[in-house]
Amino acid sequence: MSTLACGCPGTMVRTLKMADKTESDNPATAGVKLESQLRQWPTQLHLVPPTAPYLKDAHLLLAADCTPFAYADFHRDFIKGRVVVNACPKLDDTSPYLERLTQIIQQNNIQSITVTIMEVPCCRGMGMFAKKAIELAGKDVPLEIVTIGINGERKSA
Repeated sequence: MSTLACGCPGTMVRTLKMADKTESDNPATAGVKLESQLRQWPTQLHLVPPTAPYLKDAHLLLAADCTPFAYADFHRDFIKGRVVVNACPKLDDTSPYLERLTQIIQQNNIQSITVTIMEVPCCRGMGMFAKKAIELAGKDVPLEIVTIGINGERKSA
């Protein structure tokens, strides 16, 4: 058994089993270049100003940093049609997160917020930030929290 880097089960080192068949093995999609669904820059929550024009009337995606790496269809299933901001509740200085997210919600007509987190305990903070920011903003914004498994599977809708 490997030692935990900092006591968090999410930091346990593991090797993931690859599926026997990949998307490039499918003759219908082999050689097809996928296009990025990213609609704006920057994406890092610390860098996104609450007054950014792309936030007006946006469907917001708050993505934990690891989720796009773990979930193969992230652009298609989550970024498409949304404005994405990303952060890491474990490694970032999270003290400004709540205030920044609250300002984004207050200053824009945010239509919905989808939060993607990993199944590890340290990621749960992202959902809590979103819930609290909606509450502090005093707005009724639909919130969906989607958990992605370590092996790349969607655990919840």
